[in-house]
Amino acid sequence: MAELLIYLQENSKFYQKLFSNNNIDIKEIKTLEDLTKIPVTTKDDLQNFSDDFLCIQKNKIVDFVTTSGTLGEPITFAMTENDLERLAYNEYISFSCANTTSYDIFQMMVTLDKRFMAGMAYFLGLRKLGAGIIRMGPGLQKLQFESIERFSPTGLITVPSFLPKLIEYAEENGIEYKNSSIKKAVCIGEPIRNADFSLNTLGKKITEKWDIKLYSTYASTEMGTAFTECEAGKGGHHHPEMIIVEFLDDDNNPVKEGVAGEVTITTLGVEGMPLLRFKTGDICHQHTEVCSCGRTTMRLGPVIGRKQQMLKFKGTTLFPPAIYDVLNQIDCVENYIIEVSTNHLGTDEILVKAGCKKVEKNSLKDIKDHFRAKMRVAPEIEFFNPAEISKMQMSDGGRKPVIFMDKR
Repeated sequence: MAELLIYLQENSKFYQKLFSNNNIDIKEIKTLEDLTKIPVTTKDDLQNFSDDFLCIQKNKIVDFVTTSGTLGEPITFAMTENDLERLAYNEYISFSCANTTSYDIFQMMVTLDKRFMAGMAYFLGLRKLGAGIIRMGPGLQKLQFESIERFSPTGLITVPSFLPKLIEYAEENGIEYKNSSIKKAVCIGEPIRNADFSLNTLGKKITEKWDIKLYSTYASTEMGTAFTECEAGKGGHHHPEMIIVEFLDDDNNPVKEGVAGEVTITTLGVEGMPLLRFKTGDICHQHTEVCSCGRTTMRLGPVIGRKQQMLKFKGTTLFPPAIYDVLNQIDCVENYIIEVSTNHLGTDEILVKAGCKKVEKNSLKDIKDHFRAKMRVAPEIEFFNPAEISKMQMSDGGRKPVIFMDKR
């Protein structure tokens, strides 16, 4: 941490200004608790002063990545050779945590292009581990199974909501997927567990059909670091040599253990664009008891939601994952998009665009009743063909399906 503060003082225009404006003497920041003397960095800071975070000459940049832009315009991160090596080490220890060895072969069902850091990280980490890699990319169920048949991978890297689609394709085409070589899946981008670490609806939907081990992982471009589950499935393990993690309330004070807080990170060992006390917007619990796997580091619980995506709907506070979980329980809903807007009264309105192949007479009532039973309130529902929803989800040519659209 001390080395990072010196590095930022010498190389970061943004943090030089922040230290100066707040009369911060970095020599007085000696413990993790002392970090609270430094103001937090926000997503707005990154959006508005992106170039001022760069700590290197441009001739040292070897790779450019961007955030997904879920909560605003994508932010560019410049990476050095050492940053890529750090990224490889991060995934090397993360995959090791998820019981991966050099004898494994992973089929990557995520993109390696479109400036996607995660795809690069998985590739570099598996390569460092000595595991086999099949770069398939997303979608294309037929080709995915042809590749599984040809190369006999033991694991998948995928957005978990793609797995039910794979299962459905296999069942419709007589593919014996249950007898395939696949033993596990590293799941990215979507929660597969509830707050108590039990499998949520999506996780159950997968494992009830396909007896494979699911590993959840949490990461972001800004962190350049992953929190990946071990065999116990009790939260993503923290690697303290990679990142400092705080859990803060709305006033930027640390929350007590057992209370959900906003994940706030300080990156260690990053050359290109290191971050100090950056508030990610993700709300999580921390767990510090020793894991049954023997590791003693903090574990990060499933993401409850993103602070900016919190909804106040008919007097009820909601996060999008709660809506996803309800929809994933409804058999006739194949895919969906959640649209949130502000009505003439200035309050939140929720519209669910549901992809259904067959809409029955009571479908609308049944879905609304399902919501009321689970959440006490029901959003508006519109029905579409699943193919239409798929096109809407990828309409911006992004790297992953967009299922939440905030128009407030």
